[in-house]
Amino acid sequence: MSFKALLASKDGDRLTTSLVDFTERDLMPGDVSVAVEFSTVNYKDASAVTGRGPIIQRFPLIPGIDFAGVVEASTHPGLVVGDRVVANGWGLSQTHHGGFAQRARVSGDWLVKIPQVFSTREAMAIGTAGYTAMLSILALEHGGLTPDRGDILVTGANGGASSVAIALLSALGYRVVASTGRLEETDYLRELGAAEVIDRRSLSEPGRPLASERWAGAIDAVGSHTLANVLAQTKYRGVVAAFGLAQGMDLPASVLPFILRNVTLAGIDSVNAPQAAREEAWSRLARDLDPKKLARTTHVIGLTEVPAVAAKLLDGKVQGRTVVDVSA
Repeated sequence: MSFKALLASKDGDRLTTSLVDFTERDLMPGDVSVAVEFSTVNYKDASAVTGRGPIIQRFPLIPGIDFAGVVEASTHPGLVVGDRVVANGWGLSQTHHGGFAQRARVSGDWLVKIPQVFSTREAMAIGTAGYTAMLSILALEHGGLTPDRGDILVTGANGGASSVAIALLSALGYRVVASTGRLEETDYLRELGAAEVIDRRSLSEPGRPLASERWAGAIDAVGSHTLANVLAQTKYRGVVAAFGLAQGMDLPASVLPFILRNVTLAGIDSVNAPQAAREEAWSRLARDLDPKKLARTTHVIGLTEVPAVAAKLLDGKVQGRTVVDVSA
């Protein structure tokens, strides 16, 4: 039986995507087959689909670093037909066919059972972005941060992961300051739970190696000068969780925040996180994420719309989370 898939191909330096008919025999090896219901478009997906980043490492390949669906066949212990599962990261969209298709076959070690409180659509409204946001919050908590310590800064606030981070942090009682280049969307950020919204330009230019203390902690999606300034302004024994590089992969900072203020910089990797960390993150999302705020951040598209939305996302023109209904 055939199914629809968005396939990325490369001719020389030119990457193209097209909607094609795939069959089960076209899929890669794995001990679990999944009827995919939803995927999502993340920053990494946008880089892969547009070819602006070297994400896809073999061609042709189905992109999509996430999917949620129902197990159709399994020889993996602990997963049976009918289980609702989610996949985030691992080799998807890099060396293994990903989520922009109506079927997937993967290792069961890559799958997490979806908490009962979430539908498969909600699981993809969360996706790698929301799961990364929760990994970041767990890192802040591991560093000892509590709401009484002071403000938490979230950069790249209109992006998917940062939007979810704001919603989660506010629900946990933190006072959240959102940094954005789209101040016209201040009302949206306040609806998610931001107590204050600042212009990203106050952080994006080269700054001093050590500045006045402002934040108890931060979640950074931007990198480069922004992350350097965030570190320079973090309070004594503060914690900064960094997962993004929207401004750049460089870090033009000094060691002063680390050795004079005992600041911790926690790197967040969602792609290869161990199963225990994934399960903890999804369990906490089920407990702490307000479904109404999640719905506020989400809009739904079909497979054919993915390339256009990917280009818009990289140009900073997409708000919140984009869910892909693979049947549409």
